[in-house]
Amino acid sequence: MARSLTEADWERLMDQLQDGDCTPFLGAGAGAGHLPTGAALATDSADEHGYPFKDKDDLTRVFQYVVSRGGDAVYEKGRLARKHFHGIEQPDFTQAHEPHALLARFPIPVYLTTNYDGFMAAALSNQGKQPHQAICPWYAGATQDPVFDTPAGYAPAADKPIVYHLHGNSSEPRSLVISEDDYLDFLVRVAGKQQILPPVIEEALGSRPLLFIGYSLQDWTFRVVFRGLLATVPPHQQRRHMSVQLLPDRRDDTEETRAAAQEYLAEYFDNMRISIYWGTAQEFCTELTARLDGRT
Repeated sequence: MARSLTEADWERLMDQLQDGDCTPFLGAGAGAGHLPTGAALATDSADEHGYPFKDKDDLTRVFQYVVSRGGDAVYEKGRLARKHFHGIEQPDFTQAHEPHALLARFPIPVYLTTNYDGFMAAALSNQGKQPHQAICPWYAGATQDPVFDTPAGYAPAADKPIVYHLHGNSSEPRSLVISEDDYLDFLVRVAGKQQILPPVIEEALGSRPLLFIGYSLQDWTFRVVFRGLLATVPPHQQRRHMSVQLLPDRRDDTEETRAAAQEYLAEYFDNMRISIYWGTAQEFCTELTARLDGRT
């Protein structure tokens, strides 16, 4: 599959990562091979709860059904977290091209994620850093992490970075953004007037280029994040972002239709000031590692 990044894109990205002028934004693909995919979670829940529709691989819709039938969203989220995320084996952070390990090398103060796992914090700890994990208080009854209440203002650093979980962490089932209602509630609260994102997170979103790893254009997550969270950034202040993307998996497509789809999506992303690498998170990190090694 053709890659769309230019040499200038690669040089800019490497400079930004090495200078800490970048905010990594991790999605489900970053943990591929170690965590169940959204489709796998959806199918498992659909089979368990007798989901009657054909889109059994759509987690947001399946879980909306599960919650609607069960009537207790927190309970169902807790069951899902215990079944699929507790006691999972971590990636091998000694592998230089492992996505979390690679990102942990850089002097970056803020890491954002919509994943429920703690892999990013673990990779940072493996590098000898002291990360702090915080969860976005989008859900009812949540309060802001006390770390943001310091009188002088909270200032994460390269050796003491923050990993901010926008869509929750498996350690707190209430915080998980899974169902359609969750996504809507999250967007209303975060993109509305409640101002629940702390200043340091808003700054990381608005003033630094974002590196999206592990998303696809079809993800609700990607659309909500980019359309909702970045909508308030004035155009003249917007940076050039980068995203690692997979094309839709449509095996019946011809080479011609796949090329046309890729051309359309590249243009779509370019209008949003996003440069695209077409491939998996692992492929991207392997190439990035090789390029970084070639610099030294």
